Amino acid sequence: MGGPNARVIKQEYEVVAIPRALLLGTSEELFDFIAQRLISFIKLEGPEFQRGHNWNGHQIRELGLTISFPICQTSHNTGILIKWTEGFKIADGVGKDVVAMLQSAMDRQKGFQIRVAVLINDTVGTMAGGHYWNDDVMVGVILGTNTNACYVECNLPEDIQTKSGKMVIYMEWGRFWSSHLPRTYIDEQLDNESVNPGDRGFEKMTGAMYLGEIVRRVLARMAQEANLFGDSVPTKLKQPFILLTLEMSKMHADESPDLRIVDKVLKDVFDVRMCMQPLKIQDIICDSSYTL
Repeated sequence: MGGPNARVIKQEYEVVAIPRALLLGTSEELFDFIAQRLISFIKLEGPEFQRGHNWNGHQIRELGLTISFPICQTSHNTGILIKWTEGFKIADGVGKDVVAMLQSAMDRQKGFQIRVAVLINDTVGTMAGGHYWNDDVMVGVILGTNTNACYVECNLPEDIQTKSGKMVIYMEWGRFWSSHLPRTYIDEQLDNESVNPGDRGFEKMTGAMYLGEIVRRVLARMAQEANLFGDSVPTKLKQPFILLTLEMSKMHADESPDLRIVDKVLKDVFDVRMCMQPLKIQDIICDSSYTL
């Protein structure tokens, strides 16, 4: 916060994982969860952030919404959901305004006046955030739960003109697919068993939504064929998406001689210990083409 002159003076943030059950539930359940977590965060923020606009004697907080799903945006605070992506397979919501759905969820939270003031795509928002700091920023890239990119196009065709002579092009490169992309048996297996087979191939190979699951599948095959964790495959190792990419990253960064962080994650997530100590889990994580 700080405004256009002071730029960002201070910021507070919290990373929240969406429970997997909500990926397959209803839009109301999803947005209620988001609203509840937002209210919990607001309750913990420092006094310097507790500002807002007064309206009829009440303090109104304004909220910006970034979203990574394909939408048809018709104004700065209106966006019609085209389809769910990133592993979401929610029964309803397509064809509805995402701002209105979040606003309804915020209104159901008592004791706070919060208005969803602006909507922006997450990749475009990333570029806008960079441009806020540096006027030369012209490209935005998302490497997170999903992956995407956008850029500022300065050479517009004659039939498409804007006041600035420029336009932000949103690439949707998570849907990129080519026979030249080197897929492993794990990539093919994960795609075939996903809620959207054959779609968003590049995203499934690189997005944090899937990286932990890719490693889990490799470990499960090694446990079955090489007794990595003993004579049987641990029950929890069979559970899809139980290994979050955040936990996988901790293993990847472990440089301790005895791999104690790897061992801790395996114990916490799968309730197992390695039986093959010479094998380095980082090698599996770094090399998704690993085969036995």
